[in-house]
Amino acid sequence: MVNNQNIHEVIRHLRREVQRWKIPVVSRYQSDPFATLISCLLSLRTKDATTDEASKRLFRLAHTPEAMVRLSAGTIEKAIFPVGFYRTKAKTILSVCQALLDHHGGRVPDSLEQLLSLKGVGRKTANLVVTLAFRKSGICVDTHVHRISNRWGYVKTKTPEQTEMALRKKLPRRYWLIFNDLLVTFGQNLCHPTSPWCSRCRLSPFCAKRSVARNR
Repeated sequence: MVNNQNIHEVIRHLRREVQRWKIPVVSRYQSDPFATLISCLLSLRTKDATTDEASKRLFRLAHTPEAMVRLSAGTIEKAIFPVGFYRTKAKTILSVCQALLDHHGGRVPDSLEQLLSLKGVGRKTANLVVTLAFRKSGICVDTHVHRISNRWGYVKTKTPEQTEMALRKKLPRRYWLIFNDLLVTFGQNLCHPTSPWCSRCRLSPFCAKRSVARNR
């Protein structure tokens, strides 16, 4: 079981392991808060490869809130298809961009509270923008972070929001900014939702393997 006595060793192993895999697609846009925000909205319930191509197509058309609101919903839909819920996401992107222009001077805010005030922006997206684009303290919890933290036995929670709050209390602050990238990459490539590759995993001795019915 992963705990605060061995979490430092676990993180060291993770840092070495993930070097052989590609980083999550949203992390490639961390130099621009607006690109981070929009690519994260596109990534929800969508595979990385699809998000990557959709982001590239959309940003070729518009790379600022001002340029984005000049596009029609149909144009955005065509650019981002086939991301999951592409019609809803096109409307969300336009709404978010208009709110940025109306209330934030066209700039992406750097606080969790202000980001959460944008319709369609949830805690995962807000935390990712805060930590990735602004390098401010926070913990982004997506499905991989939620699942793996529970699988390890590090937390015992039922929802991603509960996991975030548990990690804020337990995870050493020095790991907050990197935790999402590490676990997303690890989860995409080795610690799969079903039938994870435990036989190939250097973290297997630490893992409680909670809710793992079958592994390889």
